[in-house]
Amino acid sequence: MTQPPKSTTESGTMTEIKKGKDSEQSVAGKLLIEIGPLLVFFGVNAAYGIFIGTAAFMVATVISLGLAWFLYRKIPVMPLVSAGLVLAFGGLTLYLHDDIFIKLKPTIVYGMFAVLLVGGLLAGKPVLALLFGPVFNLTPEGWRKLTIRWAIFFVAMAVLNEFVWRSFSTDTWVSFKAFGFLPITFVFAMSQVPLMQRYGIDENAQDH
Repeated sequence: MTQPPKSTTESGTMTEIKKGKDSEQSVAGKLLIEIGPLLVFFGVNAAYGIFIGTAAFMVATVISLGLAWFLYRKIPVMPLVSAGLVLAFGGLTLYLHDDIFIKLKPTIVYGMFAVLLVGGLLAGKPVLALLFGPVFNLTPEGWRKLTIRWAIFFVAMAVLNEFVWRSFSTDTWVSFKAFGFLPITFVFAMSQVPLMQRYGIDENAQDH
């Protein structure tokens, strides 16, 4: 017996459910790519020490980039830069058998991001607007304030990394790197939502 055609409402609902599932899978995939190497670093360091942990971190980082390419056919600039530094400083750590290099890596990454943001702002080309303009539509003042806040945040994170690795044991630093930096970054990002809402441009209003 012929099935009656689905209504437009049912089709729309199914489409929304599918989009929701795709979105959840996308978030899960990105989360795995972001924190997977850190969890590997934490686990292997706890079991075998910092040097084998560093080697595992490097391998997991390369795998995460491959996974990003496989899933999304692109690799964002910031994770790519971070991965390059992981490989460079991880290689120095293993070659010289000195864990100071892998500990310095976050400081240098955060410092580079801060310099990049400030430099772009001074040049009149906010980096955040170039990276996230297609996703978030903010006024120039909004991008300026958001850029300044993120630059200050990256400087603070660089200082925090220096404090932790110089003041505590290697295991404590690895634990904080795996379970401290990401939650702090997430909380800070969420705290910027009111600013983005305040300076957001309503595209529908513009069309009218």
